[in-house]
Amino acid sequence: MKIKFIITFLLLSVVAFAQTKGTIKGTIIDKEANNFPLAFANVIIKGTNVGVTSDENGNYTIIIEEGTHTIQFSFLGYETIEEKVEIKAGETVTINKALGSGSYQLKDVVIQNTVNREKETALLAEQKKAVEIKQSIGAQEMSRKGVSDVAAAVTKTTGITKQEGTGNIFVRGLGDRYNATTINGLPVPSNNPEKKNINLDIFSTDIVESVGIDKVYGSKLYGDFAGGNVDVVSKDYKGKGFVKIDIGSKANSNAVGLDEFSLQKGQDITGFSSTSQPNNPLGAYNFETLKLENKTPYAGSIGISAGSSYSIGNEGKLSLFGTANYSNEFNAITDGSAKGSVNGLGVANKDFKDFRQNSFTTNTTIMGNAAYKINSNNKINFNTIFINTSSQSKEEYEGFIVDIANDGNGLLRRFFYERNQLLINQLLGEHKFGEKITANWGVSYNTVESDQPDRVQNIFRKETSGYILSNISRPDNHRYFQNITEDEIAAKASVDYKFNKNNEGDFLGKITAGYNLRLKNRTLLANQFNFRANQGFETTVVDPNNLDLFYNPQNFANGAFEITTFRGNVQVPNATKPQSYDGELLINAGFINAEYKFKKLTTVLGFRTEQIIQKVNWDTQLGDVGNDNLEKTAFLPSLIMKYELNEKQNLRLGLSKTYTLPQFKERALFLYEEVLQVKIGNPDLYESDDYNLDLKWEFFPKSDEVVSVTAFGKYIQNPINEITIASSTNDVSFVNTGDTGYATGAELEIRKNIFSQNKENGAKISSGLNISYLYTSQDLDAEKIQRETNYNVAFTDSKSAFTGASDLLVNADVTYFKEWNDKNTSLTSTLAFTYFSDRINAIGTNGNGNLVDKAVGTLDLINRLKINKNLGLSLIARNLLDPKIERTQENSNGDVKMLSYKKGMTFSLNLNYQF
Repeated sequence: MKIKFIITFLLLSVVAFAQTKGTIKGTIIDKEANNFPLAFANVIIKGTNVGVTSDENGNYTIIIEEGTHTIQFSFLGYETIEEKVEIKAGETVTINKALGSGSYQLKDVVIQNTVNREKETALLAEQKKAVEIKQSIGAQEMSRKGVSDVAAAVTKTTGITKQEGTGNIFVRGLGDRYNATTINGLPVPSNNPEKKNINLDIFSTDIVESVGIDKVYGSKLYGDFAGGNVDVVSKDYKGKGFVKIDIGSKANSNAVGLDEFSLQKGQDITGFSSTSQPNNPLGAYNFETLKLENKTPYAGSIGISAGSSYSIGNEGKLSLFGTANYSNEFNAITDGSAKGSVNGLGVANKDFKDFRQNSFTTNTTIMGNAAYKINSNNKINFNTIFINTSSQSKEEYEGFIVDIANDGNGLLRRFFYERNQLLINQLLGEHKFGEKITANWGVSYNTVESDQPDRVQNIFRKETSGYILSNISRPDNHRYFQNITEDEIAAKASVDYKFNKNNEGDFLGKITAGYNLRLKNRTLLANQFNFRANQGFETTVVDPNNLDLFYNPQNFANGAFEITTFRGNVQVPNATKPQSYDGELLINAGFINAEYKFKKLTTVLGFRTEQIIQKVNWDTQLGDVGNDNLEKTAFLPSLIMKYELNEKQNLRLGLSKTYTLPQFKERALFLYEEVLQVKIGNPDLYESDDYNLDLKWEFFPKSDEVVSVTAFGKYIQNPINEITIASSTNDVSFVNTGDTGYATGAELEIRKNIFSQNKENGAKISSGLNISYLYTSQDLDAEKIQRETNYNVAFTDSKSAFTGASDLLVNADVTYFKEWNDKNTSLTSTLAFTYFSDRINAIGTNGNGNLVDKAVGTLDLINRLKINKNLGLSLIARNLLDPKIERTQENSNGDVKMLSYKKGMTFSLNLNYQF
């Protein structure tokens, strides 16, 4: 009886207690970061010790006594907001708050605020909340994994690899033509005449807040999409003023191990120097020196960044950020061999037993950002980015050259210098009209100039008496000048309309309508000057390291050699007129999205239409004067669905139709000669149509953990490939190789904490793993090519995998993190491994097998030490395994090694100070 009485008393007490309590709940968001959920914000009852913190989604719940209370909302480095509320017993009140940076912030608070915008947990929370199927990598993760440019950053995400020696990426086995690049949602031009996308390795991570990769199409994206869209989000600083200085050094084991590291004399260390085509190049010898110059192959870097925010009036805030960085790098390729085109019997027209390369690269990046928040409803952002990159190299090949050095006594040397300058200007705006309508807009003007100001090639044959210049063909010894300018204007505008608010204050529906404009113009000018010894001078012995002794004004005046172009010599009218082509692309697009949330299911139905006009005009040595137009009206539906299995799990589906355009140079009758192959365009090339399917399950155990599995498929009509056509020189061109092709695969991503000490400042070990398996297949139809083009081709096989597609991709990393000294000192150490399996470089023809890039695994070690709140140190070791990079031709009678070399290991030491 006593027990029953006690239980009854306790139950009545609990009920009575509960009847004096009320509940306040809501969501806290960051109003200056696109209303992103603000995790770990403080919610307390003023004047008491009662309080809670928001979870990783910004949600909070607090139970308080009935009555009138003042609730304080705060976050470190942000403004504090107070609100009075009257609570009745048993009542639940919803209060949602948006916090922004406060007008007064301590220096250490500024640092934490900045990191919050770029950290992995914030991006994972965004991924969990978003309807779109998207991956992102933030500045924090880039730093932890030791990446220094955007190309390297995106390869740390699932299903993406980078082409060796370039900044070009493959997304799910699909190369450059199937991908797209934007900055802050606006397109950017390419700096490479053969490529659709700009080389991502020219973007230093110093200017990047995060990089988003859309592998599932949505109607807001341009329809020229099948692999993925890489969107670089530039830094947008908010907080109290800071200045940061970085200095660093770097060394490559191959480069410092050489007895002499030499390059062509004349280019300076800044990367801004350029050589122009000389005046009267056929009538007099006015070219730059061909002497070599020894370099000390130890690289360095220096940079400065600064930012600050200023309050304007009651609501306005102006945020400024600027950075300027310069870095250079010396690299060398050793233990190399290379072959030119090989027939089905394995006999090559060039067989170099020794291939070596020295290179020197620079990157200068200047960025400015000004963000003006007029009030809580209106914001304008201006970005300007200037990037100057240069690459200087000396390549040397020794061995067999058919008809020139049949005894294996040939030497081919190529000097190469390229300079790219990119200028990006963007103006972006966001405006809210009440709680239902939001307008976003943006305009950009971008320009790229890419110079190859003096590419030099010389071919020698070594005789008993010494080296003799080849005189078999006029282009054997030449100097090549190329200039590309590309201008692009782009605009975007969209309006969101939200409707049907539920009892909790959330809108269930949203309609988005928008417009995109893209206008791009490219001009390419190229001239090659061929040097051939005249009769009586063909066997003159020369010094390969000082060709100025032969190629000089006096010998030219004495008739020792002649200078010609493909049009002829000085006696031919317009002989110095360069090859050229002009390209113009105009895209007008409109789109509409309808999004609605049905309890746990959210659906986005999109439709986009694009009017595309691509024009190409050329005047080249192959097709004389010509032009061609490609016009298309595309209708592009898309469907994205997200089903919330529970608070931590989502199931997603994506369906869409897209297209793939050929590039300007692929359709212009223009010839570009590399050491091992020659490429020409195809005016009969046309677009592909793509159908895409994605199904993804994702699980977020904690705010910094994720497990996801994705299955995907792509069906491509009229796929475009790079192949060898039937010609006297085995030229490479671009054709629609068959009627259909498809890709299917699966991806696994895991981010998991392995070990974490419970005590404050305890050590933490975390890991990341993403694995992709891919299967691709496409028809190869020689009759289709003959029917649709002027080219003939004999495929070795009737089917092939896609070029650039690896069956297996693996990225793995393990990180150790430890803080001490009141979090002023910390150590982050990461071991990162990347692997890709064999992938096709070019499809086999004429009895030859496919060219295949063999599997490669790389291992990097990244250590970053924060010595105190101002001083930091990092030590990074890359390519620790130093594997051989190999390419083989898989012929039926056995594989032939076409290319092999080692890149060496790279070690860098960096010091930074922030005040």
